[in-house]
Amino acid sequence: MSNTETRPAEMRCGALEDEVPAAGVEVLTARDVPLGGPRAMTVRRTLPQRARTLIGAWCFADHYGPDDVAASGGMDVAPHPHIGLQTVSWLFSGEIEHRDSLGTHAFVRPGELNLMTGGFGIAHSEVSTPDTTVLHGVQLWVALPEEHRDTGRDFQHHAPAPVAFDGGTARVFLGSLAGDASPVSTFTPLLGAELTLVPGGTATLDVDPAFEHGVLVDSGDVRVEGAVVRPAELGYVAPGRATLTLTNESAAPARLILLGGPPFPEEIIMWWNFIGRSHDEIVRAREDWMKGDRFGEVHGYDGAPLPAPELPNTPLKPRRRAR
Repeated sequence: MSNTETRPAEMRCGALEDEVPAAGVEVLTARDVPLGGPRAMTVRRTLPQRARTLIGAWCFADHYGPDDVAASGGMDVAPHPHIGLQTVSWLFSGEIEHRDSLGTHAFVRPGELNLMTGGFGIAHSEVSTPDTTVLHGVQLWVALPEEHRDTGRDFQHHAPAPVAFDGGTARVFLGSLAGDASPVSTFTPLLGAELTLVPGGTATLDVDPAFEHGVLVDSGDVRVEGAVVRPAELGYVAPGRATLTLTNESAAPARLILLGGPPFPEEIIMWWNFIGRSHDEIVRAREDWMKGDRFGEVHGYDGAPLPAPELPNTPLKPRRRAR
């Protein structure tokens, strides 16, 4: 899903970040965010936040479910815009219908990647299907670098096969890990994978030492290089490691999302569903959406597009990057 908060706070990537603890792993807790409406879905957001705003080009991470759709109403996100980013949709259970202004009509299913490129501007809708009883997954954003942030609209789909490693299995949806590589193209080097660890198992994986990594735990208690990361928490590991050791301290299988990429060198501003470089750019994108041009139309959704919220009274500004 997207950031459909009706009163979104400014989200500034490239912000001043706290020092990583001496152990080398920073454990980030999530905040609960309701996504609009009287029967709003609540997601657990670990990126962005004050302590850590970027992991490589990954700049947004929402983790939701398992939600009983009969109680929550499921997902129904009307057409809304994006600029300057790619959206990464990954489910553990349930099914979501995706439509966009490129003309794509696709479904998000467990174990299958849908990656949408916003670039200069795209609009899309997301609705859980009638057969969905439990909705559970993650929604991630990737910031586009300066030279590609106005690229054209695009949509890619990939269903990675599980690959075994000592201590578990992986589904690699972006980048490469455990001897497998995703064919999906990105604009910066990235790693994205779902890992399942056997009960009590330890896995040591070869990783790119130029990457920083994030371990978002869905189930189980996972020890990441000595620090325990619990469900809905995200463990941050700084660059410099050629291996990453993960231990499942639970009596049941543990599941996590592993993210990675080289530190993103640019300062960017996030507001609502836009990623830009200046306040004026965000203002123009909002105006373009409200006027009905630039982003195209989403056909097949039964309802009106989402209106953009009001901008804050103070200019949006990026903070300086951590050293």
